[in-house]
Amino acid sequence: QVQLVESGGGLVQAGGSLRLSCAASGRTFGGSGMGWFRQAPGKEREFVAAISWNGVRRYYANSVKGRFTISRDNAKNMLYLQMSSLKPEDTAVYYCAATRLDDAGTTVGGYDYWGQGTQVTVPS
Repeated sequence: QVQLVESGGGLVQAGGSLRLSCAASGRTFGGSGMGWFRQAPGKEREFVAAISWNGVRRYYANSVKGRFTISRDNAKNMLYLQMSSLKPEDTAVYYCAATRLDDAGTTVGGYDYWGQGTQVTVPS
């Protein structure tokens, strides 16, 4: 079992930056692919970014490429999402997710564990 707890969300003006963090505990974190997803009101949960167990492979949604950076610190069991140039359409609840596999996918169904989410709001 893996427990995931997100933090770092908040309200930020358009063009600003935020860094989300996800603290993992339980099953060996270092061997798991990890990802960030988001869900806006009335919309389905969507892929944002993912990273393989060793950080070598990283994947991004087209909508965030060049603005968001995913990273991890296996020694600290932490996952991060650095977000910059934020836009109103980035407003959503952001979720951290872990897979039992060592690589990371881009679909909701590819993940086994989920955090409770953290709200990010970018007013228009």
